[in-house]
Amino acid sequence: MRWLFFFFGFSVLVSSLPIRANEQAVAIDYLHGEGDLTGIRLAYRPFHTQITSIEWLGDLDLYWEVSVNFWEFGEDNQHETNYALALSPVLSKQFATLYDKYPLKWEFGIGVSLVEDTRFAGKDIGSHYQFEDRLGLIMEFGDNLEKSVSLRYMHYSNGGLNDDNPGMDFLNLSYAWKF
Repeated sequence: MRWLFFFFGFSVLVSSLPIRANEQAVAIDYLHGEGDLTGIRLAYRPFHTQITSIEWLGDLDLYWEVSVNFWEFGEDNQHETNYALALSPVLSKQFATLYDKYPLKWEFGIGVSLVEDTRFAGKDIGSHYQFEDRLGLIMEFGDNLEKSVSLRYMHYSNGGLNDDNPGMDFLNLSYAWKF
């Protein structure tokens, strides 16, 4: 339950921040999970801003991401599919620069998702409502740094909302384009 309070409190805080003009983005991700679990993730980032009011953290980037995930588990002739819709606020911070040109950033986010099937990949994940957690590295590139690639760890679980909570883990490779 505390995750819900965090999510809604964070949403209220963020809604009062200024929006950086013309910075929307789309992303396509490849996900690789346990065993034969793979997926594709399509995302849209309609909101991007920078938080400068937390003095001891320095400048943080914040974007919201809406995504649809298509997961597949098993071999070609016998496989299961599932999908999830998600909404996540994501914080990132630059920690280095490659070749004095390409920013390297870490990212962190906790969002909410709605999963179609609660029994998937040999697990009972307990609930249609899941949290989407991420921790990753981003490298921006392009003439105006409008492109990025990310490598991240993503975890889906119901956060204890249900007794069945094995979670699902993914390594994620993402390509995003700002416009």
